[in-house]
Amino acid sequence: MIFNNTQINRDIALLILRLAGGGLMLYAHGWPKLANFTERWDTFANPLGLGSPTSLILVVFAEVVCATMLILGLFTRFASLVLIINMTVITFIVHASDAFGKKELPLFFLLVFLVIFLAGSGKYALKK
Repeated sequence: MIFNNTQINRDIALLILRLAGGGLMLYAHGWPKLANFTERWDTFANPLGLGSPTSLILVVFAEVVCATMLILGLFTRFASLVLIINMTVITFIVHASDAFGKKELPLFFLLVFLVIFLAGSGKYALKK
Protein backbone atom coordinates (compact mmCIF):
# COMPACT_ATOMS: atom_id res chain seq x y z
CA MET A 1 0.00 0.00 0.00
CA ILE A 2 1.13 3.51 -0.78
CA PHE A 3 0.29 4.77 2.70
CA ASN A 4 2.67 2.30 4.34
CA ASN A 5 5.74 3.51 2.46
CA THR A 6 7.12 6.51 4.30
CA GLN A 7 9.64 7.43 1.58
CA ILE A 8 7.01 7.42 -1.17
CA ASN A 9 4.71 9.51 1.03
CA ARG A 10 7.53 11.98 1.66
CA ASP A 11 8.37 12.25 -2.04
CA ILE A 12 4.72 12.74 -3.01
CA ALA A 13 4.27 15.35 -0.26
CA LEU A 14 7.33 17.26 -1.49
CA LEU A 15 6.05 17.09 -5.07
CA ILE A 16 2.66 18.46 -4.00
CA LEU A 17 4.33 21.20 -1.94
CA ARG A 18 6.63 22.16 -4.83
CA LEU A 19 3.78 22.19 -7.36
CA ALA A 20 1.47 24.16 -5.07
CA GLY A 21 4.01 26.66 -3.74
CA GLY A 22 5.75 27.22 -7.05
CA GLY A 23 2.54 27.12 -9.08
CA LEU A 24 0.68 29.60 -6.92
CA MET A 25 3.68 31.91 -6.78
CA LEU A 26 4.08 31.81 -10.56
CA TYR A 27 0.38 32.12 -11.42
CA ALA A 28 -0.81 34.65 -8.84
CA HIS A 29 2.30 36.78 -8.33
CA GLY A 30 5.06 36.28 -10.87
CA TRP A 31 3.10 36.08 -14.11
CA PRO A 32 1.12 39.30 -13.48
CA LYS A 33 4.37 41.16 -12.76
CA LEU A 34 5.95 39.78 -15.93
CA ALA A 35 2.87 40.59 -18.00
CA ASN A 36 2.88 44.21 -16.76
CA PHE A 37 6.65 44.53 -16.60
CA THR A 38 7.03 47.78 -18.56
CA GLU A 39 4.12 49.48 -16.76
CA ARG A 40 5.69 48.71 -13.36
CA TRP A 41 9.28 49.54 -14.39
CA ASP A 42 9.42 52.99 -12.77
CA THR A 43 6.89 52.57 -9.98
CA PHE A 44 7.77 49.18 -8.45
CA ALA A 45 8.60 49.07 -4.74
CA ASN A 46 12.25 49.70 -3.89
CA PRO A 47 12.65 48.31 -0.35
CA LEU A 48 16.42 47.75 -0.48
CA GLY A 49 17.36 50.97 -2.29
CA LEU A 50 18.46 49.22 -5.48
CA GLY A 51 16.08 51.18 -7.69
CA SER A 52 12.65 50.23 -8.96
CA PRO A 53 13.87 48.56 -12.18
CA THR A 54 16.44 46.40 -10.37
CA SER A 55 13.94 45.45 -7.65
CA LEU A 56 11.37 44.46 -10.27
CA ILE A 57 13.91 42.36 -12.18
CA LEU A 58 14.94 40.53 -8.99
CA VAL A 59 11.34 39.89 -7.96
CA VAL A 60 10.36 38.65 -11.44
CA PHE A 61 13.41 36.37 -11.42
CA ALA A 62 12.33 34.93 -8.08
CA GLU A 63 8.60 34.69 -8.75
CA VAL A 64 8.79 33.49 -12.37
CA VAL A 65 12.13 31.78 -12.98
CA CYS A 66 12.69 30.31 -9.52
CA ALA A 67 9.02 29.34 -9.11
CA THR A 68 9.22 27.48 -12.44
CA MET A 69 12.43 25.78 -11.33
CA LEU A 70 10.66 24.73 -8.13
CA ILE A 71 7.73 23.27 -10.07
CA LEU A 72 10.12 21.26 -12.23
CA GLY A 73 12.33 20.25 -9.34
CA LEU A 74 15.33 21.84 -11.03
CA PHE A 75 18.01 23.18 -8.68
CA THR A 76 15.34 23.17 -5.99
CA ARG A 77 17.43 24.35 -3.08
CA PHE A 78 18.82 27.31 -5.03
CA ALA A 79 15.34 28.25 -6.29
CA SER A 80 13.77 27.93 -2.85
CA LEU A 81 16.58 29.99 -1.29
CA VAL A 82 15.95 32.84 -3.74
CA LEU A 83 12.22 32.64 -2.96
CA ILE A 84 12.96 32.60 0.78
CA ILE A 85 14.96 35.82 0.41
CA ASN A 86 12.17 37.34 -1.68
CA MET A 87 9.47 36.42 0.85
CA THR A 88 11.63 37.60 3.76
CA VAL A 89 12.00 41.04 2.19
CA ILE A 90 8.28 41.22 1.42
CA THR A 91 7.22 40.05 4.88
CA PHE A 92 9.66 41.93 7.10
CA ILE A 93 10.60 45.00 5.05
CA VAL A 94 7.85 45.81 2.53
CA HIS A 95 5.03 44.95 4.96
CA ALA A 96 6.94 45.68 8.18
CA SER A 97 4.50 48.29 9.44
CA ASP A 98 1.37 46.65 8.02
CA ALA A 99 -1.18 44.61 9.94
CA PHE A 100 -0.66 40.87 10.20
CA GLY A 101 -3.23 40.25 7.45
CA LYS A 102 -0.85 41.81 4.90
CA LYS A 103 2.05 39.68 6.17
CA GLU A 104 0.17 36.40 6.42
CA LEU A 105 0.43 35.24 2.79
CA PRO A 106 4.11 36.09 2.24
CA LEU A 107 4.91 34.54 5.63
CA PHE A 108 3.08 31.37 4.61
CA PHE A 109 5.00 31.25 1.30
CA LEU A 110 8.21 31.81 3.27
CA LEU A 111 7.46 28.77 5.43
CA VAL A 112 6.57 26.62 2.40
CA PHE A 113 9.83 27.53 0.66
CA LEU A 114 11.79 26.99 3.88
CA VAL A 115 10.40 23.45 4.20
CA ILE A 116 11.31 22.72 0.58
CA PHE A 117 14.80 24.15 1.12
CA LEU A 118 15.37 21.97 4.18
CA ALA A 119 13.77 18.79 2.82
CA GLY A 120 15.00 19.01 -0.77
CA SER A 121 13.11 18.25 -3.93
CA GLY A 122 12.22 14.62 -3.30
CA LYS A 123 12.38 11.80 -5.84
CA TYR A 124 10.03 13.35 -8.41
CA ALA A 125 12.28 16.14 -9.63
CA LEU A 126 14.45 16.85 -12.67
CA LYS A 127 17.58 17.55 -10.64
CA LYS A 128 18.13 17.86 -6.94
